[in-house]
Amino acid sequence: TPLGAGKPPGGARPGGRPPARLPPPPSTEAPPDFVREVPPARRPFFLSYCVLMLTITQALHDKIVAHARADHPDEACGVIAGPAGSGRPERFIPMLNAARSPTFYEFDSGDLLKLYREMDDRDEEPVVIYHSHTATEAYPSRTDISYANEPGAHYVLVSTAECGNDEGPVQFRSFRIVDGEVTEEEVEIAPGG
Repeated sequence: TPLGAGKPPGGARPGGRPPARLPPPPSTEAPPDFVREVPPARRPFFLSYCVLMLTITQALHDKIVAHARADHPDEACGVIAGPAGSGRPERFIPMLNAARSPTFYEFDSGDLLKLYREMDDRDEEPVVIYHSHTATEAYPSRTDISYANEPGAHYVLVSTAECGNDEGPVQFRSFRIVDGEVTEEEVEIAPGG
């Protein structure tokens, strides 16, 4: 089941706790010129005038790419959790693709439940949800879009189509997916781990 599928109704997390609160929307002042926006009609409150960018450390980037290469020819999948409301990816959590498929990924439902309970206990949320494409570009498929139900998360896709398990170029892209609308965002790789 893709991340978030099978969650209790009303947005509650397993264990009955409500989802983590997002920070209040930013000021209503006009955004700076460098801000790329989601069209206002499709903009949820938490994306109002925010810079659409994923900032991720080099170490986390490298772990995602290594996982994608290691699981090739099957799709790899996982999560990077961070403190609730911070938007900071910090804790790398590789998951098993229960589908063991080169064209589809599925989180094991037991592992997913355990992950959400663990994140609740640590006051974390999924900041990055990632998976790989093994034969196509790093862009969300219709299935990926239909299962994307964490509107605050960055959806990272890595394509290993060119390199497979070997060293070589990969595509590493990040998207916001809200109500079926896909918006690519910039990726900034910061030094450190």
